[in-house]
Amino acid sequence: MPPNVELPSIEGNVDLCIVSIDFSDGLAAQPPETPVKVDLDALLVLDAIVDAGSFAAAARRLHRTQSTVSYAIARLEQSLDLQVFDRSGHRAVLTDAGAVVLDEARALVHRARQLEARAARLRDGWEPRLDLIVDGVLPIAPILAVLRKLADDDLPTRIQVTMEFLGGVQHRFEHDGADIMLVKDHHPEPHHAARALRPVEMVLTCAADHPLARCGPAPLDRPALHEHVELSIHDSSPAARSDARLHGGPRAFHLSDFHAKKAALLAGLGFGWMPTALVQDELALGSLVELPAREGSRYAFTPMLVHRADRPPGRAARQLLDALALALA
Repeated sequence: MPPNVELPSIEGNVDLCIVSIDFSDGLAAQPPETPVKVDLDALLVLDAIVDAGSFAAAARRLHRTQSTVSYAIARLEQSLDLQVFDRSGHRAVLTDAGAVVLDEARALVHRARQLEARAARLRDGWEPRLDLIVDGVLPIAPILAVLRKLADDDLPTRIQVTMEFLGGVQHRFEHDGADIMLVKDHHPEPHHAARALRPVEMVLTCAADHPLARCGPAPLDRPALHEHVELSIHDSSPAARSDARLHGGPRAFHLSDFHAKKAALLAGLGFGWMPTALVQDELALGSLVELPAREGSRYAFTPMLVHRADRPPGRAARQLLDALALALA
C-alpha cells in the first residue's frame, strides 16, 4: 500500500487544494528515527574554511582559535564516518566526498538562516497560517497572481487555499474557521466583514452543433430548454442545494467544476451557465454559442471578499485582503 500522499499545487508558502490520502491502516509500525548526529555549527566551520582558504583564515573570520576549528571538523568527520579533508599534503584539501558534504552543508546552513529569518518575522506579528476559501466560479488568474506576489515577497505565513462551489464556500468558511473567503452567494452573519468586488458576468451557452443552437433567433422559453440536459455545478456543501439559476428541467447533470462543465458543453452534452471570461475565446471562435433565452442569456453577480470581524486580521491577512481587493476590484 502507498504511504500518505500530499499533493501541493504552488511553490512558496502557498498550498492550493491540498489533498491528503491516508493509507496507514495495517502498515507495520515504523522503527523510531535515529537522532541527527551532524552539528550545524560544524557545517558553518566547514563553509568558512573553504571560503577563507585555510583553517587559520577561517579561525580568524570566526573569531575562534585554530584548534577549535580543527576540533569541529574532526567531530564532523567522526559523525559522518567520512574523511572530509585530505591532510596528507602541505595543506588540507577537500576530498571528493568532502566536496559533496560541502554542497549539502551550504544548503542546510542557508535553510537554517531562512528559518531564523522567518521565526523573527513571525515574532513581529505575522500569522503562521491563513485559510482562504475561494468560490470556483471566480476568475482564478488574478487570485493566483496575488498568491505568486506574496510568495515572491517571501511572506512567512503559510496560505491554505481551498476551492469550493455554491453553498460549499460559506459552509467551509464557517465549519473550518477559515480566515477569508471569496464567495458568489454571501449570506451575511454578524461576525462577517465583507466588501463588494467587481461584478462577474455569466452567459448561457451550448455547443455550436447542439440542437438548441439550431432553434433560430427566437427567444427560447423554459419548455424548449426542458427538452434538453442542463449542465450545472455540484454544490460542495453537505446540503447540496441546486443552483438558483437552473431552469428547472427534468434532466440536469452536475459536474465537479467549471473546467469539466466547459468540456461537457464543448462535447455537446447539454447547455448551461458559464463565466463569460472562461468561454470568451470559444464564443469568438464559434465552438460555443450564446443561447437567446426568453429570461435572458446573461446576468452578473457581485462576489464578496469576506473576513471575520470577530478575529481581527493580522499582518499577512491585511496584506492578502488588500491585494485581493485590488486585483478583483
